[in-house]
Amino acid sequence: MARNIDQDLSRFRNIVRGKVREGLRKYVNHGEMIGRKGKNVVSIPVPNIDIPRFRHGPKGSGGVSSGDGEEGQPVGKGGQQGDGTGAAGSEPGDGHFREVEVTLEELAEMLGEELELPNIEPKGTDSVQSQKDKYSTISQNGPESLRHFKRTYKRALKRSIASNEYRPENPIIIPGREDFQYRSWKSIPMPQSNAAVIYIMDVSGSMMDEQKEIVRTEAFWLDTWLRSQYDGVQTRYIVHDAAAKIVDEETFFHTRESGGTKISSAYRVCRDLIQREFPPAEWNIYCFQFSDGDNWGEDSNECLSILVEDIMVHCNLYCYGQVESPYGSGDFIRELRKLTDDNENLILSEIPNKDAIYESIRKFLGKGK
Repeated sequence: MARNIDQDLSRFRNIVRGKVREGLRKYVNHGEMIGRKGKNVVSIPVPNIDIPRFRHGPKGSGGVSSGDGEEGQPVGKGGQQGDGTGAAGSEPGDGHFREVEVTLEELAEMLGEELELPNIEPKGTDSVQSQKDKYSTISQNGPESLRHFKRTYKRALKRSIASNEYRPENPIIIPGREDFQYRSWKSIPMPQSNAAVIYIMDVSGSMMDEQKEIVRTEAFWLDTWLRSQYDGVQTRYIVHDAAAKIVDEETFFHTRESGGTKISSAYRVCRDLIQREFPPAEWNIYCFQFSDGDNWGEDSNECLSILVEDIMVHCNLYCYGQVESPYGSGDFIRELRKLTDDNENLILSEIPNKDAIYESIRKFLGKGK
């Protein structure tokens, strides 16, 4: 039977979870996470949750059921709730926020429920395997915490009978060191469904900090969902202006170049990366490209050729998010629209501001590929 305190804790966690779900769109659109803690937990601010408790009146004010009062009237000092029209004071207010820790698995589950995302059906031959230890064998050696009492006793009993030491009238069995048996394990290879996630972003001068913050926020939630769907996820980052290169996550979100824009340079790096590190028969490949739509005019035909022939044919999804910028032309998405009829795995999304992130994620992940 569950203890009362465990039931109370479970109810409290459900309340917290409900508060997070109520504000999920806000958290998604505006990235209101205080920050990651470790690999699997984030801290999220939610309005303070008052725990029900008794409030006592002033000393000497009477006992139980004494005095006048109406049903439902607040009990305690003051007896009335303020209407908010009083003068300024020096005391803190009630609008505090509490940081609660939520696992990434819980966040992914909430995201999937709120956006009605279908679970992904992985493809590939699952070439990468992990090792799972299963306690299914017996060993003569091991830590005392793993000693198998029943097997140890039976072994000691057999030895006692075989050596004529066993006395039915006084059946005392004392296991010796040679009788000890321990639970042991063997490693079992477990196939994994693996995903490669490749982010591509234009970092030329027209992509400002506001646009990069939109990309950073959306990438966090895309990662959170994909990691809930796959056993192993490998992430790579490609930045480009007129030239492209593979960088780490920190550089991806904080670098800015001043050159022109040639998207084909990023596509060539992406193509070579897939061929070198992620054989398409063995990996589920996802590409997310973010840009303000600028591209050198004569480069578009080469872009479409590389994208169709060398990249999209290997991808579960190729998602292009066009972030609105006061300095970007926004032209490239029109070129990509030419491909949508013949390529079901190409998803396009226009992201004018942070409030559009929520629907952009739904559009990218809504097909369950």
